[in-house]
Amino acid sequence: MGKKIECYIDCVSPYSFYAFTYLQKNAAALADLGVEIEYIPVFLGGINVGSGNKPPWTLPAKAVYAEFDGKRAQKYFGHDFKVPSFFPILSLLPQRVLTHIKQHYSKEIFEAAYQHCFETMWNGQLDISKPENLAVALEKTFSSKKEVEEILSAATSPKIKADLSAVTDKVVKEMGAFGCPWFWVTNGEGKGEPFFGSDRFHYMWAYLDLPFEDLKLKAKI
Repeated sequence: MGKKIECYIDCVSPYSFYAFTYLQKNAAALADLGVEIEYIPVFLGGINVGSGNKPPWTLPAKAVYAEFDGKRAQKYFGHDFKVPSFFPILSLLPQRVLTHIKQHYSKEIFEAAYQHCFETMWNGQLDISKPENLAVALEKTFSSKKEVEEILSAATSPKIKADLSAVTDKVVKEMGAFGCPWFWVTNGEGKGEPFFGSDRFHYMWAYLDLPFEDLKLKAKI
């Protein structure tokens, strides 16, 4: 039985961006260790509603804490951006677009498109819930404007809408998700467990029985 990390993410979530960055950085090492990574677009708003969770920015204490934690996370994962003035966005369109791309293009193209959507929103400070801004992100992956227009159009089809809704519903009802990034990790025995957040990778590596060094303090010389 192969080892696998299913990563359920949404562009609206900066912590999804951090998790995506970290996994992409370590993708080759994980592949060498026999671990498959699959990124799966979900709608975070639907997860929050389905699970009864409230976004951190709606709770005053969490909102204040997030300003500190966000800066720490950015430094750790190698990012440096400000939370956009338009945050949060309604991420249905980009997540539907990514669902369509995942179904109709190669893994490499899909992952490149996800990367560019994240970067365009967070580093580029563009609201990718707007079609014209999402097109800017997609044109970094697809060279043809016509193809980008076709992708944007396809993302509004009843099938893609239903597919994104079904995956979002599944991750809540069958996997217990209450936020993003959400992971379902299958070990070498074929057993799966959920993990939440961008700071639980050491727990995942232990669960997958991978060789790694946990956080260690260095003694003063």
